[in-house]
Amino acid sequence: MKIDQLTDALSVSAQLNPEDLADCRGRGFRSIVCVRPDGEAAGQPAFALIAAQARELGLRTQHLPVVAGAISQADVRLFAALLADLPKPILAYCGTGKRASTLWAMTHAQ
Repeated sequence: MKIDQLTDALSVSAQLNPEDLADCRGRGFRSIVCVRPDGEAAGQPAFALIAAQARELGLRTQHLPVVAGAISQADVRLFAALLADLPKPILAYCGTGKRASTLWAMTHAQ
């Protein structure tokens, strides 16, 4: 699993699978944020599966489904609030990691 660290508090990655979460915990992550809508691609695990596995491992989760290419200011504000409130470090993921990175960049552009 490729993880890109953006700050000490936030890293991003492509789609996670439930079996990736033990590795995430082992790397020290305390929270997982999914910015990908369920059903966006065939074979994509539902967020509920990710959240259930994460809970078993003691990780906090949040789902902020954002449509690629249609990030709104409301999405940016919600993402900023999650970054402020969730235990750190946080791993945010989407299909490729780009959407999560874009949300982070937009929070800093304001």
